[in-house]
Amino acid sequence: MLAAMSSAALRSSRQAIAVPRDRGDACPGSLRLHAADDGALARIRIPGGVLTVRQAEALVDAAERLGDGDLHLTSRGNVQIRGLDGGCGGELAGLLDAAGLLPSPAHERVRNIVASPLSGLDGRGLLDVRPWLTALDAALCASERAQALSGRFLFALDDGRGDVAGLRADVTVRATADGGAQLALGTSDQAVSVSSENAAGAALVAAEAFLEAARARVWRVDELSLPHDEFREMVGDRLAAAGIAHQRHYKESVPTDGPPPGAIGDSLSVYVPLGRLSAHQWRELTHIASDELRLTPWRGVVLPTPATPAKEALDRLAATGLVTAPASPWLRVGACIGRPGCAKSRADVRSDAAETLGAIGPHGLPLYWSGCERRCGRPRGDRIDVVADPDGGYRLSTVVGGQEPRTTSLDNLSRLATALAAITT
Repeated sequence: MLAAMSSAALRSSRQAIAVPRDRGDACPGSLRLHAADDGALARIRIPGGVLTVRQAEALVDAAERLGDGDLHLTSRGNVQIRGLDGGCGGELAGLLDAAGLLPSPAHERVRNIVASPLSGLDGRGLLDVRPWLTALDAALCASERAQALSGRFLFALDDGRGDVAGLRADVTVRATADGGAQLALGTSDQAVSVSSENAAGAALVAAEAFLEAARARVWRVDELSLPHDEFREMVGDRLAAAGIAHQRHYKESVPTDGPPPGAIGDSLSVYVPLGRLSAHQWRELTHIASDELRLTPWRGVVLPTPATPAKEALDRLAATGLVTAPASPWLRVGACIGRPGCAKSRADVRSDAAETLGAIGPHGLPLYWSGCERRCGRPRGDRIDVVADPDGGYRLSTVVGGQEPRTTSLDNLSRLATALAAITT
């Protein structure tokens, strides 16, 4: 599945690459709309991907009333509403606030937290990360300094299974077998160990230390000019000042995939093709859910203890076009928004990806379709990039850590299977 895209080769842990920014962070949010070719776009942060049924119903109502009617899942378990009128910001904010989705207007773009979606549900994690999630979100919203974080800064809370620990977050907290927690910083192997009780507080301390170190207006930990070991020492000093006991540690790195589609214990998991949910699909999910939905960073949805028997629920969800079986080729296909949503796109990449789905086998590298060379939203792991070219065709390139790319051209969609074979065999 797309989770396999997270295993790209990492930078050296000794020295990060400084990427100074010459403009402010323009990342969209709930209150800062982004102008796209199909209208304005709002990105609603959903910490841990956790939504009550009432909140989910409020989102689809907002999408139908103000947007194009669909809900778009992001690779951080957030939700985007597209096709908005640029003047609807106040009404949208009111709807979100009434549903409890806007606890702090000053922090709404920095509440980027992913969490193991099956935590506490399937018995595989070392602990349930929900207390960490609640505590970290509250601490973020209470921190005046945290308002300065970029909308791209990411926290990950991993229950020990290694799923979100592989997502290259800026601050990762992972449960450890001794009952404690490991605090990792960016993609470095530098980490510290803290108690489970101090995990959320330590994550916030690390984020505030990043703000102090980010003097060149960088947005991510891996962009700092400081060597990773120096930044770890800086975080350690801030933890000590905050009274949080810690020890030096090297990061455990055994990433695993996200939840596969189907029944998982008493829960259900589905995958959303290209991350786009119609109002009908979204409402079917809310009708089947008992009390909450968990959006995953792999553009899926987990329904803990659904109110409908598993087989009936999966059949109903499959009938709407959602993926409920792990053999679906949709698990290996991703795409940018393409036309008509993006003026820079040279093709309707989503339609082309859907049209060629039959050429995708059950195994091999995943494909990511892009309308131009920017390849917005592309995953970081091994894959095949399918990029629209100016002549109306596509250019296919392998992206595999440690290997030179292999490329070929595709001028007819019906020949995709042949093109894939040419660069992968």
